[in-house]
Amino acid sequence: MHVSIIVSLYNEEAVLNHFWEALHTVISPIKNIEPTVVFVNDGSTDKSQAIVQQIIDTNNTNIAIKAIAFSKNFGHEAAMIAGIDQSDDDIIICMDSDMQHPPELLPQMIEKYQAGNEIVLMNRKKRHDNGIIKNLFSKIFYKIIDNLSVYKFEKNASDFFLISKPVANVLKTSFRERNRFLRGYIQVLGFNITTIDFESPARFAGKTNYNFKNLFKLGFTAIFAFSNKPLKISLFFSFMFFVFSLIVIVYSLIVYFWGNRPPSGYTTLIVFQSVGFTVLSFIMSILSIYFGRSLDEIRDRPIYILKSKIESR
Repeated sequence: MHVSIIVSLYNEEAVLNHFWEALHTVISPIKNIEPTVVFVNDGSTDKSQAIVQQIIDTNNTNIAIKAIAFSKNFGHEAAMIAGIDQSDDDIIICMDSDMQHPPELLPQMIEKYQAGNEIVLMNRKKRHDNGIIKNLFSKIFYKIIDNLSVYKFEKNASDFFLISKPVANVLKTSFRERNRFLRGYIQVLGFNITTIDFESPARFAGKTNYNFKNLFKLGFTAIFAFSNKPLKISLFFSFMFFVFSLIVIVYSLIVYFWGNRPPSGYTTLIVFQSVGFTVLSFIMSILSIYFGRSLDEIRDRPIYILKSKIESR
């Protein structure tokens, strides 16, 4: 059985050697598999590529190694799909190199596949270096996407997962959006799926590359990739403003024709304009996001660009 392990990395020089030691220590003893590690360098600006080359040059294990490097930083989602594109094995496992996806769980994931599951999701129940704010953001994010989407997602699913070759073939030909949410895609394909819970340890070294800006970006990508409900929400607000406008018009006409005094126009006008422009701005913001993302797809620019590719045994 051929197994590909996709390892995405971005400025991971501080942890890469330790990760490789842990990985091959776990993988090498597993019987009846032919493993290949695919390092995907997402435009690192440190010595990560040099360390990958050193690992290849000194590799004396039973593990074949591939290494691809992007021309620039295209993002974690692009790195994962690039690794999948480069693999044609029976099993493909995606994981990060920062040691927060424990390599010792790989045998358990393979066992789940051998039991008949074509997708194995790794549900992160706890992350030891996450603060209260990040944990709260994660809970809010999944709550929002569950309410907006027609799909129900695993609330703690991570970018640490296993997929079979048929699943990978779907991802190679479909779901090729530029704004991607891969951990969501694999949950809606309909193959046999199971989950494994794990606790994510603190980073072994270095610092996280996922700041709140990236987390918010991923959150918006997920919401707008799986739901058109924001458009329906904007329609609801438009209808409510129409009702409000109608009430103001009827009231003004009644006061004008049958009242004892002319309508007080200043307050009414200010309130009407304030509410109107607020609703209009809200609707335009939603439409702009959908339009911008649609424009990205229409342009059909590459998800990633390869700068180099190395294969070893």
